[in-house]
Amino acid sequence: MKAITKLCATAAMVAFSATGALAAGGISNGVVKIGVLGDMSGVYSTGFSGPGAVAAVKMAVRDFGGKVLGKPIEVISADHQNKADVASSIARKWIDEDHVDMIADLTNSAVALAVQKLASDKHVITMTTGAATSALTGKACTKYGIHYGYDTHALPVGTATAIVKNGGKSWYFITADYAFGHALQNNTAQVVKALGGKVVGASDVPLGSNDFSSYLLQAQASGAQVIGLANAGQDTVNAIKQAHEFGIVQGGQQLAGMLVLISDVKSLGTNVAKGLQFTSAWYWNQDAASRKWMKEYEKFSNGAAPTFPHAADYSLTMAYLKAIKAAGTDNADAVRAELGKMKIDDFFAKGGQIRQDGLLVHDMYLLKVQQPKDGPWDVAKVVRTIPGKDAYFTLAKGGCPLVKS
Repeated sequence: MKAITKLCATAAMVAFSATGALAAGGISNGVVKIGVLGDMSGVYSTGFSGPGAVAAVKMAVRDFGGKVLGKPIEVISADHQNKADVASSIARKWIDEDHVDMIADLTNSAVALAVQKLASDKHVITMTTGAATSALTGKACTKYGIHYGYDTHALPVGTATAIVKNGGKSWYFITADYAFGHALQNNTAQVVKALGGKVVGASDVPLGSNDFSSYLLQAQASGAQVIGLANAGQDTVNAIKQAHEFGIVQGGQQLAGMLVLISDVKSLGTNVAKGLQFTSAWYWNQDAASRKWMKEYEKFSNGAAPTFPHAADYSLTMAYLKAIKAAGTDNADAVRAELGKMKIDDFFAKGGQIRQDGLLVHDMYLLKVQQPKDGPWDVAKVVRTIPGKDAYFTLAKGGCPLVKS
């Protein structure tokens, strides 16, 4: 009788062990849940985030087949209102109560920094597209945080380099007064100074300002050859429109949009944005694969702008789901390991690789505004490809404390 009891106990332990092994793999809670946490109503809701970002993620889920490892994939979304505390509250609920497996988008650098830290503490992967600050993979890097698309170092490598080499040596900055704007100004200033240029002044402007007149007049009075716009979205559009009204470019100064989307150019009109050069992570008309994706996305998203953040949202969703499939589980450690091994070579990222610090390194592009030739979104042309190794900080210089020398 004792032998039978011992045998039963042993069998139970084996069964428990097997069950535990199965639980460690597979899909937790029977569903893979992706949360798109972005600006759904503010200054970044058109080209960086908003419904277009949600559509891109949902389109990727559809194209993947709607399931992974036999389990359904669900996409939820929320508006963080460009407030780090609001975003953190949503993310905490998503993780603790709704069992979200990955959080995407995170447009707004202050939001992204807060949510990346919170999610990583809870062992949840974040894949940031809209936010730009290089701190996400630098001093604020985390084990589960991925920066997918571009950063404030890659942007000026293209734009500022081209402008300074063409004679734009003295700069005045109009800067969005939060983490993103200051990071973009600092990274751009480093490029300008390294090429022999100088910064003669700067104005910090609250996010969502409608009136840039006083800042533009200060920039005009500075005598700087270049007015660098270290802002984005509707702030950039408003600044360029008002600069055009003041005749700043006609007066001999040059505008440099440090983060411009084609949706911004379309909003401005190519006549107002004529001659503007800017750096982008992707352009829809750069090759056949990009044009094919854009046409499908335009139908799926009900005509949303085919901007690089939206293309990045699609690409990262596909990469994440492929990593789950390869890992055989949605466990964050296993998935992050697979993402690090993966070569991301699709319509968006050519030869892309996610490094130990979480940065997706891939080619960037210098664009120049042109009159549309191939449809209403053909507002620019690629004038130079910037190899990923040149666009981004090296691991050694990035400053991520997780990177071992």
